[in-house]
Amino acid sequence: MTLALIAGAGSLPALIAARQPELPFVASLSGFAPEGLTPNITFRIEHLGSALETLKAQGVTRLCLIGKVSRPVVDPAQIDAQTMPFVPAMMAAMAEGDDGALRGLMAILEDAGFTLVGAHEIAKDLLPPAGVLTGALGPSSEADAARAERIVAAMGAADVGQACIVAEGQALAIEALPGTDHMIRTLLAPVNTGQPAGVDDPIGMAVDWLSAREGASAAKAARPAGLPGGGLLFKAPKPGQELRADMPTVGPATVRLAAQAGLEGIVIAEGGVLLAEQAECIEIAKAAGLFLWVRPTERA
Repeated sequence: MTLALIAGAGSLPALIAARQPELPFVASLSGFAPEGLTPNITFRIEHLGSALETLKAQGVTRLCLIGKVSRPVVDPAQIDAQTMPFVPAMMAAMAEGDDGALRGLMAILEDAGFTLVGAHEIAKDLLPPAGVLTGALGPSSEADAARAERIVAAMGAADVGQACIVAEGQALAIEALPGTDHMIRTLLAPVNTGQPAGVDDPIGMAVDWLSAREGASAAKAARPAGLPGGGLLFKAPKPGQELRADMPTVGPATVRLAAQAGLEGIVIAEGGVLLAEQAECIEIAKAAGLFLWVRPTERA
């Protein structure tokens, strides 16, 4: 066994593991357990050095960072002796933006003697080919996608996000720290869910209520007043993004939310975005009347 997954939350680590010739060693950061995959070890960030020693003892030489994690809060009192040498580099990395922090972590792992591989390198079928996978583009889809590409490129320069929603040439929402699904939810007007006033995330509650009442692929919520209808979700890597550790991903949950938000379709950049559970994504999009477009990437 030479491959290990540094696995975060979500279903993607299990999808990656299932595509390997032998089950990789799985190390999970505490608080971010993957779905459908039992970690061999779970470690705190303050015990990173010890975790790396365990990986080496297992014969691991290659690492794949995959899954959702948030920045952990470091407790200095918990840092063990094996991790102490990494502390200056860890602190410097955590002071950076998302991409900078990942690059810092990758440098630590490479300096420790590991080779980093991207999910797209060991599960190539999760990168869909260019083209419209289902549905049909609308009259403004190409122009809106081009506009969205420019927006994401500008966001990337500030290390902010990887996605936006555009309708009639206007940016309706941009991705920030809470992620793509949260961004989509901002286009859902709260509805009367029957919950008492003051509950957390009323927009999320509205989505849950609609899904339970009408079915995940059919439910649609009203859009806040004053915003144009339709539009598309665009997702692509930031310019110069390190894809070995932070490949953007779209999965079934995002497709369902896009349908509920009344979007016309989803656009992802060819070769730059993983499409998890592709058949299910296409089925949901088709049932909801959304297009799924893997937009060709211009090459020099």
